[in-house]
Amino acid sequence: MNPRITKVMPSDDFKLILIFTNGERKVYDCSDLLEFGVFQELQDKNYFKQVKVIDGTVTWPHEQDICPDTLYLDSIKEKIEQAGVENGS
Repeated sequence: MNPRITKVMPSDDFKLILIFTNGERKVYDCSDLLEFGVFQELQDKNYFKQVKVIDGTVTWPHEQDICPDTLYLDSIKEKIEQAGVENGS
């Protein structure tokens, strides 16, 4: 079983910054979902920013959610930059 989400922070460009139960911090880009069915409502940036964590995954007020396994497997590990130089390089 993949880690679950403990914290979510939405960005202005339809990305979610996720913190997982294993401590990893990753970014999931939701822009590819915005044209499909129930996810079209997420095109409204004010609504998109209402995202919260419930039961280890992200969800919005009208019950849109994304599988936590999808979030973990399809997100990209966030690169931490300090003074223009990446850590661990």
